[in-house]
Amino acid sequence: MSNQISSVIISTGSYLPKNIIKNDEFLEFRFFEKTGEFINRANSEIISKFQDITEIEERLYADGDHLASDLGYFAAQDALESNNIDPETLDYIIVAHNFGDIPLGTTRANVLPTLASRIKHKLGIVNPDCVAYDLPFGCPGWLQGMIQADYFIRSGDAKRIMVIGTETLSRVTDPHDRDSMIFADGAAATILEGAIGTEAGILSHKTQTHTFKEANYLYTEKTSNPDFDSEELYIKMDGRKIYEYALINVPLVIKTAIEKAGVDLKDVKKVLVHQANGKMDEAILKRLFKLYKVTDIPENIMPMTIAKLGNSSVATIPTLLDLIMKGNMEGHQINKGDIVVIASVGAGMNINAMVYQF
Repeated sequence: MSNQISSVIISTGSYLPKNIIKNDEFLEFRFFEKTGEFINRANSEIISKFQDITEIEERLYADGDHLASDLGYFAAQDALESNNIDPETLDYIIVAHNFGDIPLGTTRANVLPTLASRIKHKLGIVNPDCVAYDLPFGCPGWLQGMIQADYFIRSGDAKRIMVIGTETLSRVTDPHDRDSMIFADGAAATILEGAIGTEAGILSHKTQTHTFKEANYLYTEKTSNPDFDSEELYIKMDGRKIYEYALINVPLVIKTAIEKAGVDLKDVKKVLVHQANGKMDEAILKRLFKLYKVTDIPENIMPMTIAKLGNSSVATIPTLLDLIMKGNMEGHQINKGDIVVIASVGAGMNINAMVYQF
């Protein structure tokens, strides 16, 4: 076994909001194109097409009195309690998010102090050597936090790090934009620890940022409804361009990470992809296997939660991981020695991928 330091996941946790929002709840909405043109089709038809493309049947929204930092705190508590970890032993708390704490009824974000500082305070951590900071990196933020944690641990600068992904996207969705049905709320946390003499841990990772033509595929803008007078800014996206961009670039970044890890695609037991769009994730998986000239994709290799949980941005992958690790994803489990690929894509445009051995 190697004497090098490896970054090993020692605990996971998550928080799933209790408010289930089904697709039928959008039947009375008035949807507009981003150009301001009213979409003159029955909402039942719009929603049916939306579900066919995204596979989303319902999503979760946070309670009105809960902020993103609250959800992150709940997930952090779960991760600490799941393996009886003393929070005072954490060297870093890295919190990935995109919109900060947003009170219900506005889209205006509050990021001072940072969400990481707020969560550390809520956890009651006294240790000043526990460094807390935020990481805004689009949907790949949690995974990028894991990558940064890996660098800290392998350098010997840190022994134990918590990485949290938390978001309340329901607070920044335009009710007149059909794309808003994609977004959801949630949080999840992962704790990494340095270990020597183990084959487990992070094997490799790769990150890219594409901005030459792609920077503004996700952005904030006023409501699509030209009759609605408001200065509030909402999350917007060019779905078609994101789909095409992801399909071309995400498989290539995953392949690079797999090659850096010195493993083969056939060794990969699970592929955990950011839950952005059901059809897009399936297309990414097919394109990845096509790069290896493999036509038979193993059954159940890519677990999905988007149908019931929606897209909670930075929280989708760590939530998925926590559900699997705790036996709450029917038909899916991860065993000792399994190699797992994790990948995400999002605003920026940012892509990252990681290869991990359990």
